[in-house]
Amino acid sequence: MENTAEDKPPRAPRSIGVILFDFFSGFGLATVTLLLLGVLTWFATLEQIDNGLYPTLNKYFDWRSVVLLPEIKGKIVPLPLPGGYWVGVVLLINLILGGVIRIRKGAAHIGNLISHLGIILMLIGGGVAHHFSERGNMAVGEGESSNTAEDYFEYVVEVSEIKDGKAGNIHVIRGKLIDDLTDGASRTFKLPNLPFDLEIAGYLTHAAPVSITERAPDKGQRQVDGYYLMEKPGEINAEANTAACYARVVRRDGRKDDPFILAGASFHPFTVREGDRIFTVDMRKRLWPMPFTVRLDEFTADFHPGTMKPSKFVSKITRIENGGEAKVTIQMNEPMRYEGLTFFQASYGPPGAGPGQKMYSVFEIVRNPADKWPEYSLYIVTLGMLITFLTRFFSYLSSNTRKKRHV
Repeated sequence: MENTAEDKPPRAPRSIGVILFDFFSGFGLATVTLLLLGVLTWFATLEQIDNGLYPTLNKYFDWRSVVLLPEIKGKIVPLPLPGGYWVGVVLLINLILGGVIRIRKGAAHIGNLISHLGIILMLIGGGVAHHFSERGNMAVGEGESSNTAEDYFEYVVEVSEIKDGKAGNIHVIRGKLIDDLTDGASRTFKLPNLPFDLEIAGYLTHAAPVSITERAPDKGQRQVDGYYLMEKPGEINAEANTAACYARVVRRDGRKDDPFILAGASFHPFTVREGDRIFTVDMRKRLWPMPFTVRLDEFTADFHPGTMKPSKFVSKITRIENGGEAKVTIQMNEPMRYEGLTFFQASYGPPGAGPGQKMYSVFEIVRNPADKWPEYSLYIVTLGMLITFLTRFFSYLSSNTRKKRHV
């Protein structure tokens, strides 16, 4: 007897797990995420002209940015978009499920699998760089040496005891522990090796102390010794921002001293006395030590004819480590990579220096655990595409040969 449509057993409903797997591994989701990344990149490129590169990158691609509204020439575009970081996360999940687990297996598809693995490595490398990379700069004059870099963006609070006119052990409170203390929030930081603790509140990304006689507070700001913190709009170049906050000393018996202001724009630290001991509290950009010393031996610059625009500038340095020395040349597009650090030739000075004037060189220093991952991923993707091309090519030749034999 012939089965009819009515005789066929009903299809079992798909489970939630299967539905989610099909959705997150589907080609349609991959297409949407790629289009979103293209739109986000386009809007970010336009917006960074007016707002600067660093703030724009934070707005569009930071992990804390979930939903955003684009802005072009100071006008908000009423188009809610997901943050680029999370679009990348969805694309990564899609590639793993669809491009590795769900993809057809076999010798004919090995090239596609390898290419997908290369793209996955690139996306993971971007995430590692986003969360774990550090960026700073080091300025070194000709004939001088340095083994310390200054972070571009992070402001920290440093507490140290002064002995014989010099700072002793320095207690550092990292910026990531205080940058959320806005709108009246405060936090007390324990300093077990010192005779007091420190309470910090009212953190501002870009601000400066202003006297109330110079300009009256306009938003009910807290006043300290006739001064208050006036918030400023963020600079286009975010490294020019000067953070600030309010602080107060908390004694071991629980007493709290009068509050004081800490600001990156201040020239001198705040002084705390405990008996005969003297301590300083300061806010400044974070310093991080290098595992070696850099000495600038010679700096040279070439300029485009008839202009002061450099076509090439070169720093000849000596890398000093464990008593040994190594000569290295750092120039535009040819950085020094060593000990997990990359030294780029960023700029130089002083501006308009004349013949024979002593120069200094500024290096941008990047510590990125995934520094070479994008390069490796490109090699992997290229290998996968080459294998796919050769597989299809030989399959085509084999098919033509069989047809000729049949004829």
